[in-house]
Amino acid sequence: MNAEIPSVRLRNPWRSSHPWIFQKLVEKPASKPRPGSIVDIIGVDGEWIGRGFYNGHSRIALRILETDRDMPVDAQWFARRIAAAVALRREVLRLDAVSDAWRVVHSEGDGLSGLVVDRYGDLLVVEFFSAGMVRHREWIYEALRAQFPGCRFHAFADEHVQKQESFDFKPFNSSGSEPTTASIITENGIRFRADPAGAHKTGFFADQRDNRQWLSQLVAGQRVLDLCCNTGGFGVYAAVRGAAEVIGIDIDDDVLDIAKGNAKLNDAHVKFVQADIFPWLRDAGNRGDLFDVVILDPAKLTRDRDQVIPALKKYLDMNKLALGVLRPGGLLATFSCTGLVSEEEFLGMLRRAAFYAGRTLQVLKVAGAGADHPFLAHVQESRYLKAAFCRVLD
Repeated sequence: MNAEIPSVRLRNPWRSSHPWIFQKLVEKPASKPRPGSIVDIIGVDGEWIGRGFYNGHSRIALRILETDRDMPVDAQWFARRIAAAVALRREVLRLDAVSDAWRVVHSEGDGLSGLVVDRYGDLLVVEFFSAGMVRHREWIYEALRAQFPGCRFHAFADEHVQKQESFDFKPFNSSGSEPTTASIITENGIRFRADPAGAHKTGFFADQRDNRQWLSQLVAGQRVLDLCCNTGGFGVYAAVRGAAEVIGIDIDDDVLDIAKGNAKLNDAHVKFVQADIFPWLRDAGNRGDLFDVVILDPAKLTRDRDQVIPALKKYLDMNKLALGVLRPGGLLATFSCTGLVSEEEFLGMLRRAAFYAGRTLQVLKVAGAGADHPFLAHVQESRYLKAAFCRVLD
């Protein structure tokens, strides 16, 4: 064990390969390391378990990064991990042939707990979810520059994360005091404006790339409704791929401005409407306004485990209303990015929504985020996006 690294001892036997160890399982160190410090993790019997970040203020006290005792967690360690993550996207998944917008690092899925990095052309958006990643951010930036020479950075952490992890971090960009300039990216030949300094915190939903592409091949000549359309991804794809009519609905005027710009980038005709989808759908249903394809992609509904049941009820209500404006034989593409809602719960909700709407659903495909959002089999927390593509039979 490296004498320079403080050690933290567990109070209970550790029988898991999960990288998170919670506060109740950890002895309080005599000399408290600062939040995000790299420590050696010692079991109740004195055995060395791993090396990672310690945070005495967070519910997740330890995030294991390395289980090889001879491997220091230093700048070179970060360089190797990030290089491996980039190699997966470029050499295995060959994403550069499809898009210049993809997830570079997906937290635990790439062995970098608490770090998410998205690429939008020459712009890298870095999101911190742990005090340890913030504390060692210069190593991260250095490793990313090695993989993307000449890149720009926009880095941030949500306020709720800063409170949970007990750190302060103001958004950073490599342009200094100037706001981060948006990047124009291309995905499957379609162009979008990714603006992390604008209305959407990361600039663009790269996780839906494969779902947009798959659905867009089924919409030619169809009447399409894109609910909770945000910056217009699904709707713009549909218009470019030959839909007869596309209507996009969102309650947020700011994201609709970005959506309109994205449609213009592609000479695509989409009618965007600022509205709450619940009264809008009720009104559409009452007047018999029907669509061939309905897309429902709401924002995350809760971060609180105690609010999962209310979130599922809200999903139920919106899906029931969406089914009410679909023609027989029409397609429903419905999504949940609420990580606390499991795929099983999501599909159970969909089954109930179909029952209450009096519709018969034929499930064509169940999917999730693109392959650049990998998750480890023993760490399901990195798996958050659920997608169901269904046909209404009656």
